[in-house]
Amino acid sequence: MRLEGKVALVTGAARGIGHGVALRFAQEGARVGVLDLHEAACQQVVDEISAAGGEAVALAADITDEAQVARVVEALRTRFGVCTVLVNNAAVMPAGRIHETRPADFDRCVAVNLRGAYLVSRAVIPGMLSVNRGSIIHMASITGVLGLPGIAAYSATKGALIALARAMSTDYAACGIRVNAVSPGTIDSPMLHDFVAAQSDPERIRREFDQIHPIGRVGTIEEVANVCLFLASDEASFVTGANFPVDGGVGVKGEQPQDEAEAPCP
Repeated sequence: MRLEGKVALVTGAARGIGHGVALRFAQEGARVGVLDLHEAACQQVVDEISAAGGEAVALAADITDEAQVARVVEALRTRFGVCTVLVNNAAVMPAGRIHETRPADFDRCVAVNLRGAYLVSRAVIPGMLSVNRGSIIHMASITGVLGLPGIAAYSATKGALIALARAMSTDYAACGIRVNAVSPGTIDSPMLHDFVAAQSDPERIRREFDQIHPIGRVGTIEEVANVCLFLASDEASFVTGANFPVDGGVGVKGEQPQDEAEAPCP
């Protein structure tokens, strides 16, 4: 029960890493706000948590909309109390090099991945300040450090989240609020499945993802959730402004699969 007494909010919690983090937090005693775009998807996760004896509430909202964010943060406070743990996990990943990326797709990526993290953080921080404690975790990516061919917009937003965590940590450290980033490598998640399926040779790309990791495989959602659990808990009370790679060593090796996005320029 490492999170007993804590109220946590996880964005993008209906599937993938966000889903895994929400479940892990609930297992450790947190009361969890499950935030995603669609009510039915949120409720499925809440039902799963409830069936396991945990407490959660479904919070459907578009995190790019300031009014919707304010509404769900207030709903969480009314139901469970002040939010003291936030995981900004919601993200979209448009494919393409910059000249191949439509402005609308670029804007949406920035709006969800970066503006969404800003809006939700902005909404929960006053409550954290009122109790002089909190942990905010930005879900970044190893692509924000290394880059990955064919997802320039996504990589840019993930690098920005790492910088945002560092900046926020200096603003709020004296107020009892810690801010860190987690940078997963390749994780066996719906986002990976979608990316691989869009390649011209999905089976080859999937094998390469395993081969490039020194550990010899891609990571699991549970492995990312466990790092988030540490950062959310009091065990990380002296940890702020850090970026935690959860990447099987690929950040050290510095290699990535070579897909068709790296075709020679004319």
